[in-house]
Amino acid sequence: MKREVAMNPAYAHPCRHRAFWVVIVALLVVLAASLALNLAAVETLSGSARPVFDDRGEDEFPQFAETHSCGAGTSKVVRIWFAGVLTRELDGGWLGTVDPVEDCLRQIRAARQDPAVAGILLEVDSPGGEVTAADEIHRELTLFKASRADRKLVVLVHDLAASGGYYISMPADRIVAQPTALIGSIGVIMQTLNVQGLSEKIGVTDTTIKSGKNKDLLNPFHAVDPEQVALLQESVDALHDRFVELVAAGRALKKSEVRPLADGRLFTADEALRHKLIDDIGYWDEAFATLADLLGEEDLYVVTYQVERTFLEQLLGVRAPLPGLRALLSAAATPRRLYLWRP
Repeated sequence: MKREVAMNPAYAHPCRHRAFWVVIVALLVVLAASLALNLAAVETLSGSARPVFDDRGEDEFPQFAETHSCGAGTSKVVRIWFAGVLTRELDGGWLGTVDPVEDCLRQIRAARQDPAVAGILLEVDSPGGEVTAADEIHRELTLFKASRADRKLVVLVHDLAASGGYYISMPADRIVAQPTALIGSIGVIMQTLNVQGLSEKIGVTDTTIKSGKNKDLLNPFHAVDPEQVALLQESVDALHDRFVELVAAGRALKKSEVRPLADGRLFTADEALRHKLIDDIGYWDEAFATLADLLGEEDLYVVTYQVERTFLEQLLGVRAPLPGLRALLSAAATPRRLYLWRP
């Protein structure tokens, strides 16, 4: 009688197991090669957007890859966009930090240093933000205008140019606002909370060791001191006066004409035009035509700068979000002077 021997399935087909591991190893090799190629491509793209020129720093002499936006003219114009709150570097979560102000400053600086650039079309949609952030952008735009007499700047207001958003528009040769835009809110605000009553109810006390009586201005655990409020009001008033002076200079108005409008209110596009806070009401086409006319051209060659992305942004194809009002207000525990529209 013939005897049948049962074989262990694990040893029945050794070639199958060998083939399985060969496939796994091959897949891992392909994956590693793909990752290496992607990393090399990212590095190449990053390097091409940021060439090194001797000992000149990239912040002082920023370099961007350019994308042709529109137009077929011979006069080169840079299209720069600022949307959101004017604030410095904030945490963008797992995508890293974001600094929309620095991004904007570097683009303006690059345009100023490019002899081929004849103008900037700045698109604004902002409720304002930090006083210094707004002033930095205003200064950089002023430097662009002063770098060459024939250079022109046009601002296009999309939805909102309020407070600091209007402040940065002041160096413009012309301001065009879309029909539904809101403009103005000329003023300064500083706000904080006082929790003295609440802290007393829940039994929380504050111990502050300071070198002078005004070192803890507006300490939220202490009663509001009218003398300290007066000191801060002087600072706010000084910044408000500066704002009024810049509007008067930028819009060719007398300060006496600006002050009645500088109580923080917003204006519709029609009202802003009537008060000479803007020059025209229109869309992109009108802003484009306005800049072309200022440059004495029938057509323009408009480019945009490719703003550098972090590795994760390039890998995932997303951009860290611009910080909003909530992020700005939660970023600091102390009162801040703001050119900001607060609804």
